[in-house]
Amino acid sequence: MVFPGDTNHHGTLFGGEALSFMDSAAFIAATRYCRRKVVTRHLDAMEFSRPIPQGSLVELVARVIKTGRSSMTVLVELFIEQMYSDQRELGCTGTFVLVAIGDDGQPTPVPNLNGDGPRLEG
Repeated sequence: MVFPGDTNHHGTLFGGEALSFMDSAAFIAATRYCRRKVVTRHLDAMEFSRPIPQGSLVELVARVIKTGRSSMTVLVELFIEQMYSDQRELGCTGTFVLVAIGDDGQPTPVPNLNGDGPRLEG
């Protein structure tokens, strides 16, 4: 839910709050994918399609779309729903790159996206 404290002077979701919500969703998706500690490395692209008004419900959908040796690219979509309507539309999208880290704090391999075990090449 977009509460007044999450909004800017236009009464819409502040961009930094949307980024925070989306980074959290990317973190959860990447952690569930590799079951390791992860950190955000890079925000590749962010597109705000429409304003997200105060009082709206938001749904975040995040999925791993690409893997590297220790990195995962996560696409996050933020959907807007009106509180008392079944109307739903895409509010913004972002692509985040997260890296799995081992107990030593260094990057550690993640499984291939196709499920064949750890990816050892670049």
